Amino acid sequence: MPRVFAYCRVSTFDQTTENQRLEIKVAGFTIEARRLIEENISGSVAAKERPGFIKLIDRMEVGDVLVVTKLDRLGRNAMDVRATVEQLGGLGVRVHCLALGGVDLTSPAGKMTMQVIVAVAEFERDLLIERTQSGINRARVAGKQFGRPPTLNAAQRAIVLERLDAGVSIAAIACEFKTTRQTIMRARDAALGTLYL
Repeated sequence: MPRVFAYCRVSTFDQTTENQRLEIKVAGFTIEARRLIEENISGSVAAKERPGFIKLIDRMEVGDVLVVTKLDRLGRNAMDVRATVEQLGGLGVRVHCLALGGVDLTSPAGKMTMQVIVAVAEFERDLLIERTQSGINRARVAGKQFGRPPTLNAAQRAIVLERLDAGVSIAAIACEFKTTRQTIMRARDAALGTLYL
């Protein structure tokens, strides 16, 4: 009889995994306490970098079953989820996702489901990149300036250069303009750069 494990994850310490545990129980899975891995870690961290998930992988054997409530418990994005499912499948572990009707993601039907999910995720990512690039191009054509506005305006930069020529220290000028030494050095370097162009 296969051993059944569950992996429950929440992103912050003020959340609990209680709802995930309840979903797993309602779905008919009885998980022994020692086979329930709970973790408080951001979903932006890849599964293979999560301490609890690493511990889970080390404990699982061929024929075991891993139950999760949703796909996002297994990774930060569709590609990460796919890699995690493939890693588990390579170990001989079946992966059941309750949000997908309890389908075993390592079965032929589960693999097809994963391929569709990954394809949709890649399509959405490509659309997002395309929309972002289009928006940037529109803004450029409209004369939009990108990046942080300069700390010093042109008049202030001219005064900085005068002070530097007069031998005032960079630190003193930074204090005068209520900015950092790096800002003063950038103004100096930019002026020097334009002199040699």
